[in-house]
Formats: sequence, structure tokens, C-alpha cells
Amino acid sequence: MMMRKILVAGVLVLSACGLINGLSASKVMVATLLHTPAIELKPSYIAGFDASIPQFDAGGFMFDAGGFDVNDAGFTVPEQTAAIAYLGDRSGGDISTPPKGVEKATFTVKSGSTVTLKEIGAGSYQLLSKDEPALVYAQGTDVDFVAKIDGQTFTGRVEKVPKEEKIAAFHPASGFIDLAAGTDFAFVRPDAPAGETRPLGFVVVVPISRDGKQGDPTYSNVPKTPVEFLKLVVAPGKPWQETQVTVPGSAFPDKDKNYVILLQSAKLGGPVGENLFTGSAIIAGTADVGIVKTKP
Repeated sequence: MMMRKILVAGVLVLSACGLINGLSASKVMVATLLHTPAIELKPSYIAGFDASIPQFDAGGFMFDAGGFDVNDAGFTVPEQTAAIAYLGDRSGGDISTPPKGVEKATFTVKSGSTVTLKEIGAGSYQLLSKDEPALVYAQGTDVDFVAKIDGQTFTGRVEKVPKEEKIAAFHPASGFIDLAAGTDFAFVRPDAPAGETRPLGFVVVVPISRDGKQGDPTYSNVPKTPVEFLKLVVAPGKPWQETQVTVPGSAFPDKDKNYVILLQSAKLGGPVGENLFTGSAIIAGTADVGIVKTKP
């Protein structure tokens, strides 16, 4: 599932509010609310398409190549919003000890409206907009993740979540990025509005087949280890806020194939109150998307 493959797993965030008491709190929360816009794939964007083939099967849509108009035909991967959360108990452990997942909590997320996440086991909870249309990403608003269990309430918040960040290099006149396999791709992020800090930029590259199915990511700059998480806490500017971003050629390994580049403009939040571990990670963001077609 595309959204689950592109979601950020979590980031450690230090909060000035309740820092000392929060360090001793036993419960830890990791939660993400991420949005991806609709991805339009016209036949001219699709690697390997041959207009001489009588029919083209695109995930259930049939195109008659004999008289087909590349400006009208195609298919769209719908926009998607996903909320994924985790509640753990770190009693008796330290930062290097994985917490034990807390089950049977009531977990909600508020972004515009309040919706309840579904428990999927081992302390993890999730909800996708395809299953619950009321789950939305409301730009500029606060997002609250709230977990309730055994009479206690645990809240994580991201304030004023970012607006969509448009990357000019993602949107050439052709509609797709024409790139040789194995070639680096660089793009420039726009300046943040006056008085604002540029959002963190998490980049993920995902291969996409001719029928719209997504493979495993071929590249990501999302932190993965506790050490990398701590680097983000201590120095959040690099590499996630640099003006120029370079995606290595290894992200595009195959010739004549499509890849989707996502720049997730994200903001970090943290716990509200002192009953959540200070290192709890709350992140919310929305993506701009570029379509790559590698040369045969």
C-alpha cells in the first residue's frame, strides 16, 4: 500500500515544556499524519508504453491505442491521507531499550475533525482516508493525537502543520522528469514565507509500475536509527532544511521505468503535558510529487 510505504516511521523530538519530568515518563508516543496529493499518470508519462499495442491495461482501465489521445487518457492514483500511531511503555528501560506496545487504547487524531484510529496490534494504530473520508490534512491547523487507556490521557501535538511546498523541478512542461537510469537528480526548495522557518523535507522515492502499483522505496532520507533520530533533535537543519536537495542516482536503478519522488514538507511536534516521554515523536506533513521516467 503506497501510503504505508512512504510514511515516516518516527522522529525523536525534545520539548522544552516539561523536559525534566518528561524524561522519566514511562509512556512514549510516535505518531504521523501525512498527506499525498493525487498522482496523475498520462500515457505519455509511462515508461514502456507503446502506442502500437492495441490495448493498454492500467489497473482496470482500458485504453484503445488505435485512436487514443494522450491528453485525455490515463489514470490517477487518488490523494491519500494516513494516520499511524504507536503507544509504548518504557518502564524500567532507557532510551536504547525498545518500549513494549500498549494495546487496547482508544487513539484519536484531530485534524479538522476528530476520527478514531484502528488498532492493528503490538501498540500500533492506523487509519487511512480511503477507509475514513473524514480523515483529512488541514493545512495551517494544529494536529492532536490523543491516546486514552486506564483512565489516563496522553496527547501529542503538532502546531500549525505545513502548507504544500511546490517544487518547480517536479513539474516540467512535459509533465514528467526525463532522466537516465542511475543519474542523480537535484532540485531546489523555495524560500519559506517571511517570518517562518522552512519545514523539514523528507524525501522518498518509490517505483511505480504501468498499472499504478508501488514497489518498496529505493531511497529515503528519513531517519531510521536512534542515533539518526537524535541528530535530528540536536541539529534539525541538516540535511532536512537545505535549499538544494540531491537524490542519488541509485534511487533510479532501472532503465525504462517510472519512479515517484515525494518531498514531504513536515513539522515536528511533541508531547503535551508531562505524562509522555519527552522523546515522543509527532510529525505531520504534506507532499509534493514528481514523476520520473527513466530513458530506455
